[in-house]
Amino acid sequence: MLQDRTSEWFVPKFGSRNFRVTIGLLFLPYTSIVTCFVAWGSLSGSFETERLIAICVIYFLALGVSAHLLDAVGGKTKPWGDLPKRKLWTVAMIVLGIAFTIGMYYAFLDSPLLFAIGIAEGFFLFAYNLELFGGKFHNNSSTIFSWAILPVFAGSAIQTNSISLETIVLCGISSVITYVLISTSRKYKHLRRDNGNHSEIKRCEVILKLLTIGVLVGTAIFFILRF
Repeated sequence: MLQDRTSEWFVPKFGSRNFRVTIGLLFLPYTSIVTCFVAWGSLSGSFETERLIAICVIYFLALGVSAHLLDAVGGKTKPWGDLPKRKLWTVAMIVLGIAFTIGMYYAFLDSPLLFAIGIAEGFFLFAYNLELFGGKFHNNSSTIFSWAILPVFAGSAIQTNSISLETIVLCGISSVITYVLISTSRKYKHLRRDNGNHSEIKRCEVILKLLTIGVLVGTAIFFILRF
């Protein structure tokens, strides 16, 4: 049985259990990585800071909050404890509504490509996290497409309503990072669940931390160079 996830490396070691579970549910390292991928897309050409912030907020709300709350609803196990599903659904839908409203504003304004990306992301958000269609879309390919490729496309689309060669190259990089991330994360979860070798668990933690820090620092440097 999977151990209580409040003991994982990305969960604060301070505060009440409710606070720690709330922060843990956001999976901030993984959410921050995907948000960085969105920023990569926005920075791949000429950009407006307002739109960069807007698309990052959209993905933080849609993925960091809504998708992860739905994951807690649809998951077969309850490593975060027995959480109130009605409250999770309500918060997830409200936050998702805000994210889509912001996205639609820019889509109607001058970035219609966001409509197609938004529809695709919306499909995977529900199909992946609620494990619809028998969990057919709960796999590596769906994760890479929805969390690595589409975010970069969305970042570019909100700025120029186009996908450039540089954007495609960045998608390749984000896909590799995501594959390493989910492979390591899956191994880490299995080791913890099966009370595996402590040194192996620590090694996986180090890899996950380095990936997170590397992407954050790399994005900051990319922003400074483009600004």
